[in-house]
Amino acid sequence: MDNGIKFVSWNVNGLRACAGKNFREVFASLDADFFCIQETKMQEGQLDLAFEGYVSYWNYAQKKGYSGTAIYTRLKPVNVTYGIGIPEHDTEGRVITLEMPSYYLVCVYVPNSQDGLRRIEYRMRWEDDFRAYLGSLAASKGVIVCGDLNVAHEEIDLKNPSTNHQNAGFSDEERAKFSALLASGFTDTWRFQHPGEVKYSWWSYRGRARENNAGWRIDYFLVSDNLRNNVTGTDIHTDIPGSDHCPVELVIENI
Repeated sequence: MDNGIKFVSWNVNGLRACAGKNFREVFASLDADFFCIQETKMQEGQLDLAFEGYVSYWNYAQKKGYSGTAIYTRLKPVNVTYGIGIPEHDTEGRVITLEMPSYYLVCVYVPNSQDGLRRIEYRMRWEDDFRAYLGSLAASKGVIVCGDLNVAHEEIDLKNPSTNHQNAGFSDEERAKFSALLASGFTDTWRFQHPGEVKYSWWSYRGRARENNAGWRIDYFLVSDNLRNNVTGTDIHTDIPGSDHCPVELVIENI
């Protein structure tokens, strides 16, 4: 691997549960400069999980056992912010932004539209507001966005597109918002490097989905287009258990 900066993102589906399985070993083996976590499902003080050489930042949901994000970093940020500055969106612990000297790192856990698309109207507001937030950051520096974006963008990004059409995560509305985000100046780094490759990052716990690789690619690293050519490596660690998601990775140089 080159000497670029290494980022890892993982929806752990409950950090306390994952820490009781293999989280520490995975954290050590991936050896990232930034390790971003979604769906921590915990409150402050519920878990003491420190790693030598890293500082951590946490955004907890007001609702116990729900949502939540965290970032462990070896590199000291200039500034740290939580949420996107809109009260409607900022009670669920979904966003942490680290401002670095020459770029922003945004860790996000995007709201799920839920069964029957019960939350789709809220999700659409979120999408527009989050895109505007990222645009405001990109106006001054490069931006790296990672996390569970809760959408499979194209049919190649899930095993069964026809039977999942208009289900949460593969609705026309969600896919269009993702297209709009890319069109606003962002690149899906995995798809940029692997245009035709089929690989998934999430599998339902039902029906032996992971065993059968009946998955979805809903965990991403996006970069503002001005950073696209600095990307030197992307990976989806399908062999790492511990959650219904697997970790995803980005290596980027000269930023």
